[in-house]
Formats: sequence, structure tokens, C-alpha cells
Amino acid sequence: MAHSDDVRTRQGTAKQTVMIVDDHPLVCKGLAGLINDEPDLEVVAVAGNVAEAVALMRHTSPDLMLLDHSLPGMGGLDFLKNARSEFPGLSVLVISMHEESVYAERVLRAGARGYIIKQEPGEKVVEAIRCVLSGNIYASPSLLSRLLQIIAGSGEGLSGKDGLASLADRELQVFSLIGEGCAAREIAKRLNLSPKTVQTYREHIKAKLGLKIATELTRYAVLWYKGNH
Repeated sequence: MAHSDDVRTRQGTAKQTVMIVDDHPLVCKGLAGLINDEPDLEVVAVAGNVAEAVALMRHTSPDLMLLDHSLPGMGGLDFLKNARSEFPGLSVLVISMHEESVYAERVLRAGARGYIIKQEPGEKVVEAIRCVLSGNIYASPSLLSRLLQIIAGSGEGLSGKDGLASLADRELQVFSLIGEGCAAREIAKRLNLSPKTVQTYREHIKAKLGLKIATELTRYAVLWYKGNH
């Protein structure tokens, strides 16, 4: 695909360029088709993992990265932090299946300019892209009220709500996968960790959430996951 400086509309005006980073090919295809239908937007790169994304960013210099929150291995949040460090001028819009303000807050604090859930209709995705490219911050409407409470300090805070704010980013990933029904070996495979490391994270999560046994952790994680999907 062409470098962003070479992408032009028929009227000669430079298009704004987008790179998609998602490990699901069908999702990438759908998003690319949606974006490329817009006269002022152009998908210049599609990556299925972190290594591909880094190489393509250096080659194409996109205006915006549309980043899946739940990438395998490093994970979207860790990659976001690294990408923002190497490419400080890059705008990032995170797209996620998690309709949960704890995730949105963390990606925004890590440097993303927007957070949109995958359940949103296509026109909302385009709206979010344009919002972020205009220099503004976007959040899915279902999360906006809660995020504003957190930012303004008027709410009880995430830790007061459910204790999840005390979890480190990787611990939150493990907790979410427990709720999804994944066993330790599956979690280890998805996050590129050893089963022993996953067990260590489980123990840390239990301690931080005040849970004594594994079944309590599993029950809590499953209830939380079902309530946010």
C-alpha cells in the first residue's frame, strides 16, 4: 500500500490514512471496507500482530492506528504504550469487545485518543475515527458518563466500584480471560506466558480482590465478564 503522503482523493486533496491492527482477518476486512468507502479516508496497512504492526508503521506512517485491545501475546495496551513512545505523533483509536470503563480509562491514560466498542454500528466507527483525527477524544456513549465521573473525580472511582482498578494491566488481562472461561494453559498460550506465571498472576489477583480460594476468583471473574459482554 502507498505511503500516506502519496494517498490522494480524486479532487487532489490528501486523504487521511489509517492502519488496522487486529488478529481477526474478517474483522480487518470489514473495517477496511467500511473505511475505504469514505472519500477522505484510506486504509494503508493491515497487521495481525505486533511485529507486523511495528514494521508497517515504520513503512507507511499512518495518521491513525485502529488498534484491537485484545491482541495475542503482548496485548493491545502494552503495544499501545510502546507505539506511543516510538511514534509520539500517532493518533490511536482502540476498538474493543469490552464495554467496561476500566479498560477505556486505562487505554486513554496510556495515550490513546479514543475507545470504541465493537458492538457499535459502522457509522459510529467512522465518526470516532474522524473525531480522533480532528484532535479530539472519543469514547463510546455507553461509557462516556462513567469516564467523565472518573476524570472529574465525582464518582466513587473504579476501585470503590469493583476493586479492578488495583489490578495491573496484565493482571486485568488474566482476570478477563478467567471470566471468559479459559483454563491456565489457554491463558498462557494467548498471552505468551508460562502456566506458572499465569498461576502467579492468579494469586496476585486473589490477594488484591480479597478472595481466598480459586473458585471464588472464577465465580467473580465469570460474573464480571458476563455483565460486560
